[in-house]
Amino acid sequence: MSALPGTTGRRRIYLMRHGHVDYFGPEIRAAGGDTKVVPLTPLGQEQAKAAGQALSHVALDRAVCSGVPRTRQTAEHVLAAQEGKTPLLEEEPALVEIHGGSFGRISSRAELAAKMAYHFDMAGEPGATMLDGGEVFADALRRSVSAIERLLAEPGWHTMLMAAHEGINRLLLGWAATGCSAERALSAVRAFEQDPACINVIDFDMVPAADGSVGTEIERALIKSVNVTPYNYAKNGMNMTSLEAIFAIQPR
Repeated sequence: MSALPGTTGRRRIYLMRHGHVDYFGPEIRAAGGDTKVVPLTPLGQEQAKAAGQALSHVALDRAVCSGVPRTRQTAEHVLAAQEGKTPLLEEEPALVEIHGGSFGRISSRAELAAKMAYHFDMAGEPGATMLDGGEVFADALRRSVSAIERLLAEPGWHTMLMAAHEGINRLLLGWAATGCSAERALSAVRAFEQDPACINVIDFDMVPAADGSVGTEIERALIKSVNVTPYNYAKNGMNMTSLEAIFAIQPR
């Protein structure tokens, strides 16, 4: 099995959130509110390029995105800055953002921001969904964790770029922080802020499967970095949460 230099079975994932997007832009209106079509804004492109510069010296040997334009574009900017050979960008649909439900009747960005401000805090409640009629947080956790476990079980790589979404990243960080426990992960989701184009670094120690079968399994996860924003390392002026900034007219 490929492993990080100096280790016997450790793999690393550079888990990113996509750069800034405009959820009120013309692409979404034309698609009837379907957020899967939204591309990066010019600001989001600059954020992704900054992340690319920060990771330019990292020898990535695999790259995965959720497949929607905003994660694909983010990953492409990062890969374009690589100093060495770049891997092909793969798509993993199981990493697409948590499917949202209905906002109900909303009259302004401010009202929408207020409704969303504490929504991730409810993820640990039994049967909690992403808005009314949306995906159950526990179901989104299961599909995203299954994707990570499958990718980690595949041979031939040790350092992966993964471009995903705020909600999915929060779920995966909660899972990693609680000893890869699906039962406890949801209660940790509320603590993990994810700014646009941020970088998280998670290492996974892989060991032979305990049941003696061919393959490996996760022994432990080690969170090395969380929510690093290369375009503003000190977070100066970034006083809003990521959800608040989404609905701000002038995002920082």
